[in-house]
Amino acid sequence: MREKIKLSGVPETMLQTIYARAKESRGRGAIHDAKAEELIEKLDYDFSLADKDTAMHSGVIARTIVLDKLTKSWLAAHPGAVVINIACGLDTRCYRMSGYAHWYNLDLPETMAVREKLLPEIGTISQIAMSAMDDWGGEISELSEQNVPVLIVIEGLTMYLSEADVQRIFAVIAKRFCQATVFVETMNPMVVKRFKEKSIDANNAKFTWGVKNGEALAELLPDFRFVEEHSLCEGMAVFAPVYKVLDKLSIVRNISNKLIVLEKV
Repeated sequence: MREKIKLSGVPETMLQTIYARAKESRGRGAIHDAKAEELIEKLDYDFSLADKDTAMHSGVIARTIVLDKLTKSWLAAHPGAVVINIACGLDTRCYRMSGYAHWYNLDLPETMAVREKLLPEIGTISQIAMSAMDDWGGEISELSEQNVPVLIVIEGLTMYLSEADVQRIFAVIAKRFCQATVFVETMNPMVVKRFKEKSIDANNAKFTWGVKNGEALAELLPDFRFVEEHSLCEGMAVFAPVYKVLDKLSIVRNISNKLIVLEKV
């Protein structure tokens, strides 16, 4: 029997993103996400809008490709690390990665209630039902181990927040961790104002905030330094080769969502 899911607003977007990954995995195959395919078969939900939303689909797959690559590379360089996935929704990256000592998936209580039902996680994968703006750092058992490398992933969240909200999340990180690397997805302010994704907009989840680039983001966050940034065009190029050319055009690269790498100073 399929599980009927009732969510609204930003939490509902997690259903669209996991559907996009499952559809790609069992179709064109730019990513392979067996866990997403498995989960979709358990859900009683109308994905018709997501099926038609090619812009949303392409964006989800592109950021999955880029973030998977970044995370895999970082974990290879930091064996035994702790990973915290903020606003995880039904993200399945923890099942595609190896080399970490502990992976924490964090999201709002109503979201985590759904995740716990569909993905009951134990052992090296833990769930935290809290807002990203709460003091969730107290739930990380490895905090007392000062030399443990920490990676924090913030995917598909900042564009639904305010600048103050984003600063609050980073203040929580700065307060609790002596050293940490953060991968955070951001949207260009112009795109926030003008662009709508049909399936996301139908859920009453509105884009509200953006930042020009990684250097501009770091200026808002006194405890962090900008390391590098990656355009989602890099992911798009995997399944749409024309983006290898478009990514060289500053106007295209500038308006693309970015995955920004920051380090706590």
